[in-house]
Amino acid sequence: MSELKEKIKEAINKHLDTAIALSKDLAEHPELPYQEFESSRKMAEILKEAGFEVTYPYAGYDTAYCAKLDNGDGPSVALLAEYDALPEIGHGCGHNLHGSLSVLSGLALMDLKDKFKGTLYVIGTPAEEENGAKIGMAEQGIFDDMSMAVMMHSSSGGYSLPDMDVLSLRCYEVEFFGETAHAVAAPWNGKSALSAARKFLDLIDARRECFTPDIHVNSVILDGGKAPNIIPDYSKIRMEFRTSSMSRLEKVDEMIKKCANAAAMALDCTVTLTFGLSDFADMVRNYPLENKITELMAGYGLKVGDVPPASGSSDVGNISYRCPAMQSMLSITDENFALHTRDFRDATLKPQAHDAMAKGACCLADLSLKIFNDDSFRNTVYEAWQKELKNKQSD
Repeated sequence: MSELKEKIKEAINKHLDTAIALSKDLAEHPELPYQEFESSRKMAEILKEAGFEVTYPYAGYDTAYCAKLDNGDGPSVALLAEYDALPEIGHGCGHNLHGSLSVLSGLALMDLKDKFKGTLYVIGTPAEEENGAKIGMAEQGIFDDMSMAVMMHSSSGGYSLPDMDVLSLRCYEVEFFGETAHAVAAPWNGKSALSAARKFLDLIDARRECFTPDIHVNSVILDGGKAPNIIPDYSKIRMEFRTSSMSRLEKVDEMIKKCANAAAMALDCTVTLTFGLSDFADMVRNYPLENKITELMAGYGLKVGDVPPASGSSDVGNISYRCPAMQSMLSITDENFALHTRDFRDATLKPQAHDAMAKGACCLADLSLKIFNDDSFRNTVYEAWQKELKNKQSD
């Protein structure tokens, strides 16, 4: 192992107990999205004590923070930290562990600041489980000049993955408005908003046989009326649809609106569509970054698998439209525990998870130093990002 890698391991091990204690503390005191006041404060205080210039709150979010190390002229790198929990389950997604991992990587790089020039950020990003703050941060341009923004996400099964591919997502609340009438005495005086909603879903289903494999449309009826003897004058559907790119998302959006307007017109109703969430972008993957993190994972003793096809969505995707970005998946247990479960939550507190955290933090620190110090690699990463972004935008 090279001298630099030995120094990275030494720096990680120096701060590992702090990171483990932080992870345990977050697990014992889980906080819901946008309510992570104590979680974010504890992270910000650790980073401030280590010498970072901390802005807290940050970017208009009460529970966001930005810890900055200005280490001279050079590239900028952001380590992303998550820390919100789930209702009832707590940290069933492992944010306590991989949020602490990002802090650990930042602490190690502070100790290694004589090894690079540039600006390092550790950015606390609230509410990944809800309307993720990374979306708003990306819209504000916070990541526009970054050479790289990265994090690791906890996973299971024994094999870590270089990246997480995700789909773009848009959410609508679709409301139909009609007229009430007695369902038996005078139904001809009514205009059924429920029938319009049902026809809307029928039209979407009629389009499914022409969907490309990346298109997914899922809906629930939130309000279909109050009593069966009244023609409903109001109905409400919550709908999410996903695609492989933001440009394709807009094409599906046109189809959704056509079906909604057609259903309303056919049933003499009116319809409105309002956003239920901010848009989640798909991942602009960066293969030079993925290849390098694969090499580093193996070098630090992690077993590495292949990136599976895109399935869910993540607010890291929004950052990937602004700068080279990656969200590696770090296996913290050999057991195949699903995310958002109590079993996975409990796995974050075990020694194997802490060992994985240390190895993952070594990888992020090493990758960051590569971006800071290797002009050729950094340019290759940037050029690959530009090319993939162009492909996404023309899809």
